[in-house]
Amino acid sequence: MSRIGNAPVVLPEKVEVALGAGEISVKGPLGTLSRKLTPDVSVEKVENRIQFKAAGNSRHANAMSGTLRALVANMVTGVTRGFEKKLSLVGVGYRAQAQGDKLNLTLGFSHPVVHPMPKGVKVETPTQTEIVIKGLDRQLVGQVAAEVRAYRSPEPYKGKGVRYAGERIALKETKKK
Repeated sequence: MSRIGNAPVVLPEKVEVALGAGEISVKGPLGTLSRKLTPDVSVEKVENRIQFKAAGNSRHANAMSGTLRALVANMVTGVTRGFEKKLSLVGVGYRAQAQGDKLNLTLGFSHPVVHPMPKGVKVETPTQTEIVIKGLDRQLVGQVAAEVRAYRSPEPYKGKGVRYAGERIALKETKKK
């Protein structure tokens, strides 16, 4: 039995949940998120809590109950507080600039890199070497941060590139004669 799936999701005061036909919708002060439900999991709302139970005795249903519970908990957190990922640019001449729904990056290529932001994700650049990606959907924020990091991931000899804030890069020693 999934231990995560057994724990109910407690709803804060300003969050409303609507259970529809095969879909769950969470509405909060920052916005609305919705997700399709699987038939392997039964979802019920009891007062200010949402409970998940595996509909069946299979391993897949048990696993999906824990997964769906975690996804709904992230949706509740997203509509109340939101999620953010911070990236930092390390390298001479590496710069970032947010312009509306686009992120302009200068990463040592012969051309600037322009990354369009998907709907529901905002980007800020407090300084030229810091990027803050914000949004309601945890998966989407993480995916956008991973795409931006993939343009120039940190290299192992000098550590230059785009890295997550607080990420440590193990530097290799150079080749000796």
